Amino acid sequence: MEPFIFDHFNFLAPIYDRVIQPKTPDTLTSLMKLSPPDLLLDVGGGTGRISQYFSGQVQQIVVADLSFKMLGMSQLKDGLSPVNSHSEKLPFPNETFDRIIMVDALHHVCDQQDTANELWRILKHGGRLIIEEPNIHHWAVKLIAFGEKIALMRSHFLDPTEIANLFKPFPGETHIHYEDYISWVVIDK
Repeated sequence: MEPFIFDHFNFLAPIYDRVIQPKTPDTLTSLMKLSPPDLLLDVGGGTGRISQYFSGQVQQIVVADLSFKMLGMSQLKDGLSPVNSHSEKLPFPNETFDRIIMVDALHHVCDQQDTANELWRILKHGGRLIIEEPNIHHWAVKLIAFGEKIALMRSHFLDPTEIANLFKPFPGETHIHYEDYISWVVIDK
């Protein structure tokens, strides 16, 4: 008999955007440097609460997530194409996307190195990948990490430098940006 695993994200899907208020992603937008012909992938994008802001700015936005119910909520937003998938095994050919974002999701994946490998694989040459994560060095983020452990969310927060190091085997350029308790790891291929 399989052990019962509570799916936090399927449970939260109907109220997620109200509980976790989406705000205009100004820093992310400036770091992305989008252009109209770009193909954008939002990995772990759930309800599309972030990628919805880029609708109409790029050719296509794909939201990949493991939670069917979160993806169901993304379908209610204009311009988003949902795909159900693990981040470690994305169903796209090599070098498919011009821009890839992963916002507040890397700490939830099963295997962070496999996810990094997969993101690099599907990023086009000349493309940009941005991973936005709470900075674990900030005291409020430490409280959130503790809360997620108590809620049995199996979260594993990485230091921004550790995130950058996931991409060290690849021949790209990496930069880290900080603002308050958030960090952005920017990888150019």
